[in-house]
This record gives sequence, C-alpha cells and structure tokens, in this order.
Amino acid sequence: MLRRFLVCLALMLAICVSWSGYCWYQIEQTLQKAVPTHADVGIVLGAAVWGEKPSPSLQERLNEALSLYQDGYVPYLLVSGGLGEGKKVTEAAAMRNYLIEHGVPAEKILLESQSTSTYENLLYSQQVMEAHNMRDALIISHDYHLARAVVMADSLGMSVSPVGIESKVLFGPYHRSREVLALTHWEFSRFLLHSLHAVILA
Repeated sequence: MLRRFLVCLALMLAICVSWSGYCWYQIEQTLQKAVPTHADVGIVLGAAVWGEKPSPSLQERLNEALSLYQDGYVPYLLVSGGLGEGKKVTEAAAMRNYLIEHGVPAEKILLESQSTSTYENLLYSQQVMEAHNMRDALIISHDYHLARAVVMADSLGMSVSPVGIESKVLFGPYHRSREVLALTHWEFSRFLLHSLHAVILA
C-alpha cells in the first residue's frame, strides 16, 4: 500500500514538474516572438491603479505603449481595464488620463472599461475593435503575462502580436511563478469546457 502511494506521489510530482516546465517554455517562446510590428491598434492590458493614477507597473506598460504610438507602429491605443474593488476610477480611465498627459490626443485613445480579468480584457477589446473595423492588434503587457494573453486571444480568434516589458519595479520570479499557476488554471478550465461540450454532443 505504501509503495503504491509513493509511486503515485512520484508520478504526480513528475507531471507537475513537466507541466511547469512546459509553461515556462511557453512564456519564453512567446517572448522570443514579442517583436513590435505595425497593427491597427495597441491594446494595453490593465493593472493596479493607485488612487486615480496608474501604479508604477502599469506606467511601465503605458510608457511602452507611448513609444509604440510615437514610433508609428499603431495609430490608436486601446486601454483595457475595469473598476477595481474600492477604486473610484476604472483602470481604463486612469490609463487614458496618463496617455493624454503624455501627449496622446484623446481621439486616438479607445476605452474598454468593463473587464475584470485578462480574458475579459481581450474579449471586450475585441468588441471595441470590431466596432471600429480594426483587424489586428499589438498586446502590450509585461513579459511574464504575454503567453497567457496570446493563448486567450487565439481562443477568441483575434489577430495579435505580443509586445513585452521587462519590469524594473516588479519581482520577476514571483510573477512568473504566479503566471505558471494562472496559465495552468486557464488550460485546465478550457480542457474541462471542451470535455463537457464533447459529452453533451455525444
């Protein structure tokens, strides 16, 4: 009995290690493809807001978006993020104000202010893009976040290219480890959904 338990435990550990390695590989592979290209719009994925201002980490994403806009890669920026708990302004509104303060005309900024997760960022941003006849987008976020964002965008049928930022204010190993868990949750949820769909149609 003990031997069987140890074998099962070893097998589970091997699976966990292998899956974690695969997730790390996904993150690194996405980063290698994260080269700026021209697109209809740049989607800035939301993050924490401090008071009514973007947090330092969100400012990093916005500064990258500013550079891409100023260098002519995108003619529009789409800021995506809803109202956080206990906040007075949405992430999108805080981002728009920051971009305007840094010289981006208000008419060049599109807002998506309903989302509360990365998946919703992309889902609702896709709807904004469709309303403005936009076909392709740059996804602008921190490097550790890109793999999951691209996988989610692909599941929605979006045409996207990732652009990543290496943070100077966040502790990278911690956030990458969290991202492995988040990517695992997404893939497992998608597997369960597909399995349920197959059972219903069987």
